[in-house]
Amino acid sequence: MSEVFSWQSFITPVIVSLKITLLASVIVFVLALVAARWMSRSSFRGKLWIDVLFMLPLVLPPTVVGFILLYAFGKQGFAGRLLYEVFDFSVVFTWWGGVISAVVVAFPLVYQTIKAGFDGIDRDLEDVARSQGANEWQVLRYISMPLIYRMLLVGYMLGFARALGEFGATLMLAGNIPGRTQTIATAIYIAADSGKTSLALGWVIVMILISILLLLIVRQPAKD
Repeated sequence: MSEVFSWQSFITPVIVSLKITLLASVIVFVLALVAARWMSRSSFRGKLWIDVLFMLPLVLPPTVVGFILLYAFGKQGFAGRLLYEVFDFSVVFTWWGGVISAVVVAFPLVYQTIKAGFDGIDRDLEDVARSQGANEWQVLRYISMPLIYRMLLVGYMLGFARALGEFGATLMLAGNIPGRTQTIATAIYIAADSGKTSLALGWVIVMILISILLLLIVRQPAKD
């Protein structure tokens, strides 16, 4: 019992999860911001198909996403072979595999949220800034982003929460190596499956507390 409830064994998956989630949430936020801005302000043939591709991980089963990532980043896949030949590195069963999985599954939520914000901006406001000599970065930084800061916050928090709770794709690409790739989600599954209900319950409580904190941040009323 002392081993089951040791502080080290309990806190390690929490630390691994937070490290993966913090990095993944920043990466996915930047990628989603760029993609959302581009899709909201561009018009071209095939735009619908790109939008469908961006949203696909949201509707695919996590195991399917995990299989695709495993196929792509395995040593026989294009991305995996490139990483191995150039850097002598493989993301399979590594911490980086967890980050990649979290980014992919969280991207659709963040992308759709931020895109909805951009779509709701009055284009005339941006055009006025351009007429005064502002470049596209200045329009984005000083006009567009301040107008949708609530959507940006919600998008980031949704991405953080989705990355934190990711299970299926992470298990397939990063595995479940204690101390290295075992996250809270995979730890709960293994503990419950092996009959360690109290240990699993402890991690469940941690996840609930983190989720409540995220919701409280998002639900804070906007200041005038």
